Amino acid sequence: MATESFNKPPSYPEMIYEAIEALNQEGGSNKSSISTYIESKYGDLGKDHSEFLTLHLDNMKQTGELIFLKNNYIKPGSDVPQKRGRGRPPKPKVPLPPGAESAEIASPRPRGRPRKDPNAPPTSKKPKPTPAAPNSTGRPRGRPRKVRPQPAQDDDDVEES
Repeated sequence: MATESFNKPPSYPEMIYEAIEALNQEGGSNKSSISTYIESKYGDLGKDHSEFLTLHLDNMKQTGELIFLKNNYIKPGSDVPQKRGRGRPPKPKVPLPPGAESAEIASPRPRGRPRKDPNAPPTSKKPKPTPAAPNSTGRPRGRPRKVRPQPAQDDDDVEES
């Protein structure tokens, strides 16, 4: 059993860290160079090696274990330039006091239309005003209707008497 654990390759994050340290490139190491180093050191890792490598590189990038800069992966440190994100950084969230639910706390600005007061008396609908005087000019409102052109009469059809 001791030989089985000895021959077993380390986990992908450990292999990735080892590859980045061994390659020791100034701007970091790209995915293909990390992959070729791991394959040369540990041999054939199976057909899913590239998928596992991509998955673990993405996970390590999301958790902050690696920094992805200019298509290269770098271990975080003091010599790494600050990452500029898009837009403003997220606001720091105020921790909720213990025992408080999120539904109890009102948002700082209410969103949307205010709710109706259930205790308010019902409002009556306003009656529509009846037109006291129709249009004073006698013409209808709006754009005039399209007039169909009358078919032209030919001289042959009309008989002269």
